[in-house]
Amino acid sequence: MKEFLEGSRAVAEIVKLCKPGVISAYPITPQTHIVEELAQMVADGELNAQFVNVESEHSAASVVLGAVATGVRAFTATSSQGLLYMAEVLFNISGLRLPLVMTCANRAISAPINIWNDMQDSISLRDSGWIQLYAENIQEAADLHLVGYRLSEDKSIMLPVMVCMDGFILTHGMETVDIPQQEEVDKFLPGYQPLYKLDPTQPLTMGLLADPDYYLETRFAIQETFKDVLKMIPKLNEEFKNHFGRDYKDGLVEEYFTRDAEKVIVAMGSVCGTIKEVVDAQRAKGKKVGLLKLISYRPFPYARVYDALKDVPRVAVLDKAVSPGAYAPLAIEVKAAFFGKKKSPKVISSFVAGLGGRDITLESVKEIFSKLTQKEVSLEFIDLKPELLKEEYGQ
Repeated sequence: MKEFLEGSRAVAEIVKLCKPGVISAYPITPQTHIVEELAQMVADGELNAQFVNVESEHSAASVVLGAVATGVRAFTATSSQGLLYMAEVLFNISGLRLPLVMTCANRAISAPINIWNDMQDSISLRDSGWIQLYAENIQEAADLHLVGYRLSEDKSIMLPVMVCMDGFILTHGMETVDIPQQEEVDKFLPGYQPLYKLDPTQPLTMGLLADPDYYLETRFAIQETFKDVLKMIPKLNEEFKNHFGRDYKDGLVEEYFTRDAEKVIVAMGSVCGTIKEVVDAQRAKGKKVGLLKLISYRPFPYARVYDALKDVPRVAVLDKAVSPGAYAPLAIEVKAAFFGKKKSPKVISSFVAGLGGRDITLESVKEIFSKLTQKEVSLEFIDLKPELLKEEYGQ
């Protein structure tokens, strides 16, 4: 059934259809509307779940950890500083191999205080052992939660999934969204049957002390499982297409006019919609440009990126996060895809834009394409305002 919904409401509707037994979260902008809607659904009897109010994001993450550890499907959501406050527990969840889905409404990290969108929060936790999937639009954000639960709970995976959607742009944006019926979801996502759980009748130890003889193997096992995730995501997206009719191809990347392109931008999230608009306009003028949209950032689909870009002469990587003192995070991964390979783009330039909610306009994207005619750029900030730097540093 198609409805015109706010992004947060669409996510809440999908989560309701996934039938979590426990929901716990702490309000933080711009995530609040998601769990606010879910709390109302529980209060109104629309969702048979326990909504646990807590005093912090750390506590919320701890509650859902405990819920899943005892064999109950659970859900949480957060943003920005809240995600960082959860960090200790997020590493525990993945280390305990507990299946869970969490929404990250991407927002800038303080200081200075900023409530608007970039991807610094989730990117900062890229090594937490969570699968990270990034949505371009509200429909995709909703659908990724369905795929996320199936992926996370698969007995060969058993790792948590973070669905990342741009704060305000998607959480508070309005879009016509196809919300499936409960029976359709039940066929795609059966009730949760835990592989293991805490049960007094069958004693089990979780999170025991691992000395140097064992700890390395636990990290290796997670690393190896991420290889299985790369194989599982395409299979689940094919099954998703057969159930719901929406085709996300392999669910790892989306190639948009890349096969004959002379210039391609690589990006994640809602900015891909803006880039597609520019690509369409440039294509109408006979210019061979394209977009490679990354959906799965962890695990990173190196082979797919290589295949999509190996014959493209000039590539720009657009990051909405920085790694101070190093190259931009997404750019590092894209360049690594070509390490030791025989074929590679002549230019892989790195651009940073949209930090703290700065608009990435059509003109911004056109500027990136135009700069690809020049020499390779290592790390260029788009739409930087030099006059503000003079105020800050007196230079």
